[in-house]
Amino acid sequence: MRRLKSPRWRWLCCLLMLPTLALAQNPRIAILIDDMGNNRALDERALALPGAVSYAFLPYTSFAPSLARAAHARGRDVLLHAPMESEEKLQLMGPGALTMAMSEPDLRAQLRKNLASIPFVSGFNNHMGSVLTRDPTRMSWLLDEAKTQAVFFIDSRTTSHSIAGTTARRLGVPSIGRDVFLDHDDNPAAIARQFDYLLKLARQRGHALAIGHPRPATLQVLEQRLATLADAGIVLVPVSGLLQRVVVEPCQTDPASSWSHLLLAGQRWLSCQQTTAKP
Repeated sequence: MRRLKSPRWRWLCCLLMLPTLALAQNPRIAILIDDMGNNRALDERALALPGAVSYAFLPYTSFAPSLARAAHARGRDVLLHAPMESEEKLQLMGPGALTMAMSEPDLRAQLRKNLASIPFVSGFNNHMGSVLTRDPTRMSWLLDEAKTQAVFFIDSRTTSHSIAGTTARRLGVPSIGRDVFLDHDDNPAAIARQFDYLLKLARQRGHALAIGHPRPATLQVLEQRLATLADAGIVLVPVSGLLQRVVVEPCQTDPASSWSHLLLAGQRWLSCQQTTAKP
């Protein structure tokens, strides 16, 4: 009887299974809580969330320094929530705002001051910013300064026209974009649906990032749902943990010269796709 599977076919089958094996790893999610620093009671409740939740602090707010130290002591990622010019509600930017009217030296200096105002800061993301994050020139200035300061950048994606993530990758700044807004609708049922969507994305892609806020409804849902992640086969990691998974492989790949190179190039391409989730 003729053998149907030669050694060559066995190798080919193994290579074709590589994407499946990669996706067999536990999906990872990161959760970033924005707008920290203004409300001690809610912020402390947010810091008490279980697992590797990450926190972004508004500069020059009353409780940001002490709470950032507390977050660091718990082993959590500490970020600056950098106010950036938006299409509307400019009064909500607060102190430390980065605006289109500022010169390059002023933008760079203000970002340095903002970073220095948050103890143990390791990265930053944009607060608002639907105008500034789509400006190539100013984002190049800011992200070049981020590279100088050795901090990473999280694109909150407050506009579908943001070029911040692509600019960061071009400049070599570790970066990833938000996939899900948990609490665009401040209703527990809606937040729970967004959390389910976060898990769905993570299972499809291997990783996903959500942004939420220290609000009672959001904290209530997270207190309930984070405790169930292990049973769901999901791993909660700091935002920096997703950076390592996404940025470590370059998005530009060399031409494939073999089946194995083609499959690995395909996996890299998939990992580099940053889909923008609806809030």
